[in-house]
Amino acid sequence: MNISALLTSAGINVAVCAVLLSLYSILRKQPINSSVYFGRRLAQVSPRRNYNVCFQRFVPSPSWIVKAWETPEAEILAVGGLDAVVFLRIILFSFRIFSVAAFVGIFFVLPVNYHGKEMHHEHIPSESLEVFTIGNIKQGSKWLWVHCLALYIISFTACLLLYFEYNSIANMRLSHIRTSPPNPSHFSVLVRAIPWSPEELYSDSVKKFFKKYHGASYLGHQMVYQCGTVQKFLTETERLCKMLSSDKVRHRFDILQRTLCSSASDSFRVLSEEPESINGNPPSREREISSNATEIPAAFVFFKTRYAADIAAKVLLSANPMLWVTNYAPEPHDVYWSNLSIPFGQLWLRKITSLLAAVVFMFLFLIPVTFVQGLTQLDQLQYSLPFLKGILKQKYMNQLVTGYLPSVVLLLFLYTVPPTMMLLAVIEGSISRSGRKKSACRKVLYFTIWNVFFVNILSGSVLRLVDALSSPKEIPTQLARAVPAQATFFMTYVLTSGWASLSSELMQPMGLIWNWFKRAILRQKDDLVPYSFPYHTEIPKVLLFGFIGFIFSVLAPLILLLLLVYFFLAYLVYRNQILNVYITKYESGGLLWPTVHNTSIFSLVFMQVTALCVFGLKNSKSSVTFTIPLVACTILFNEYCRQRFYPIFKNTSAQILIEMDREDERNGRMEQIHRDLQMAYNRFTLPGQELHSQAQLSHPTQSEEEETPRIPEG
Repeated sequence: MNISALLTSAGINVAVCAVLLSLYSILRKQPINSSVYFGRRLAQVSPRRNYNVCFQRFVPSPSWIVKAWETPEAEILAVGGLDAVVFLRIILFSFRIFSVAAFVGIFFVLPVNYHGKEMHHEHIPSESLEVFTIGNIKQGSKWLWVHCLALYIISFTACLLLYFEYNSIANMRLSHIRTSPPNPSHFSVLVRAIPWSPEELYSDSVKKFFKKYHGASYLGHQMVYQCGTVQKFLTETERLCKMLSSDKVRHRFDILQRTLCSSASDSFRVLSEEPESINGNPPSREREISSNATEIPAAFVFFKTRYAADIAAKVLLSANPMLWVTNYAPEPHDVYWSNLSIPFGQLWLRKITSLLAAVVFMFLFLIPVTFVQGLTQLDQLQYSLPFLKGILKQKYMNQLVTGYLPSVVLLLFLYTVPPTMMLLAVIEGSISRSGRKKSACRKVLYFTIWNVFFVNILSGSVLRLVDALSSPKEIPTQLARAVPAQATFFMTYVLTSGWASLSSELMQPMGLIWNWFKRAILRQKDDLVPYSFPYHTEIPKVLLFGFIGFIFSVLAPLILLLLLVYFFLAYLVYRNQILNVYITKYESGGLLWPTVHNTSIFSLVFMQVTALCVFGLKNSKSSVTFTIPLVACTILFNEYCRQRFYPIFKNTSAQILIEMDREDERNGRMEQIHRDLQMAYNRFTLPGQELHSQAQLSHPTQSEEEETPRIPEG
């Protein structure tokens, strides 16, 4: 591919982005689309109704860009939580490190690559992109010390920025834990694999066990029951209630919900220290209903203090590790109820099945990758499909097929990956929605790095991939030859999967189409329910571009300019989406950062190893010698960070928990906290109540009140 083909791909994507951004700035001003582009704000503030029609509503404007840029991080933290701040820090870190890498690469490495061989250069538009890569350096060139020096500068800068970010986010997590309001999950532990006894119910077994071994700190418990029929009945009632939109009907539904989940049903009866519930037997009506219900060997056990709950979640409760298994309880809105009924003994088998399914899907995905790689190699394409020779001789079609079409086809196939990995994460048996997303995030990350990078590097053919893996000694040589040669493909991939996907994220096409369909065809006027941020799709995407940037920062630095544009746009787009579109349903406290750090370290080490292989292929012994200590230093840095910061994300400090417990006792809040625990893990919640409680996680500011979207009557 030459420069003109790259410019063709860039021109197409710039035009698409410009059209979509302009269209978004118009569509967001239309009141009919307020539920699509202002879902979070509508969930918190009642919209004002207005019929005003003005010319400015139909003219593109950059006001959303200014708002997203000027919003301070403190407001992002209040609106989206610590997870949103961590996600934006990933983008900011990437922009900073690749700004340094671009400066070094463009002004020092790129001229060396361009003049690496004595040859006649064409005009810049006709130049092949390969002359801008390290592949244009001749064997044994002394100028490879420039690449080695650039490698040191980029690696040390990245490690320095990673250290500051890890330290900052760790302190933010500690502050988040200290200042967070009392949460039921802080006092609760999820207990599974409760041993069955023919003489008593699971509830009685839980009460006896914890009164015997944790009597001083045990407060009560709440059993979990299979309630599929009740859940289906409540869902249908909720749908009817929503269609009628009557306050009276919603009030009746609320009464029904309380009736089904009250003390008349032992499914959600909390055992407290009152005589009739703990020291005595439960009422006869409760005993009768309990005996007819289908119990699950799982329960939420409540403790008097945070410290007691933390100790109970960490220790081994039984001599048999397969019985009385404890986990930290998720937040009430974070519980994935359907997975609580999975027997604990099946979890290991489910994880193996999920892993095997992911591997099978990975190999099946080689089919579209092979097809995409065929589009980038015109000689093979013309040989396989002779009737395309005439079409591909046209200059514009040649540039379109090689510069734009391959990455678009790959992007379309990649849209099937997140739903598949989310399904596999559910099969694993995660007990929380955030845990499900975290598992899916890792699967999508590993999948995309393997299939988008490694498989494309190894030519995308199953046979050639197997042949490459069957000769381990040849892998470094093949890697050194293949990585610089595939730089052109990844440049177009950044353009299509990066720039264009940000425009699609901003437009929300699926939500927009559904909103119009619901209003025009179904004649429903109610707004869309806002959903949480898709971390499991966006974090792997950002980390993949970071991985590509690190790999090619020394080998083909021209790609860094495209990545800088992507990260700058991503920073604005995702800030806007967090402020306006997505609602915070649950908070993990920045637990995603260790995954980000480990992926960045892996990217750094792989960048250094790839450069080491290229230096060896170019017969530069001095560069090879100086690169080996750099790899060792990076690994040692990662080990230091793992010892220094990772325990903060893995466990909660006992010192902080005890201080929080004492503060609540001094202020007299502990009794109220214990009372609130009784109905905290209520599976059945009215949609309006759930949305309201979720919105409490992010309080609207005065500026948000003033900018509340106006929607028309009817």
